[in-house]
Amino acid sequence: MAVPAATLAHVSAALAVDALPDARFVGFCQAVNEFDIASGQLALARSANENTRGYATRSIAEATDAGQRLVKSRQEAGVSYAPDGAMGSKTANLLQQLNALQGPAFDTAYANAQLSVQTDSEAQLGAYSQNGKSGPLRRYAQESLPKSQRQLENAKRLAGGR
Repeated sequence: MAVPAATLAHVSAALAVDALPDARFVGFCQAVNEFDIASGQLALARSANENTRGYATRSIAEATDAGQRLVKSRQEAGVSYAPDGAMGSKTANLLQQLNALQGPAFDTAYANAQLSVQTDSEAQLGAYSQNGKSGPLRRYAQESLPKSQRQLENAKRLAGGR
């Protein structure tokens, strides 16, 4: 009985977030990638904290690679971009908040913003990798999920180190 219960717990956790429709999934991923690059550039300009700067440098590199892979997957799938209203507005608001800060206040806000965005990203990539409709986009999600999981773990460490 313990094995089926554990299996059901895993399934319910995996299905906690519904996969977005294809075009909105592209918009969601694009918003996350753009946020990672823009917030990372802000971190490099506004923070003297080595942990923040190291995270930002890795985040920019990962998001640049992910963005290039997303364009290729979207083209293969024949899917156009549709903005994801929730993530797009969330990341825009977070960037606006970060833009007003410097030093330790920036570091704390940056770490918290990364934790929030990376949590959402990991959940959506997980959902789409299992239930997405488009083969090329599903492969993108499956390839991106392990990187997203590492990024989330790093964001947890960054936020926990405050």
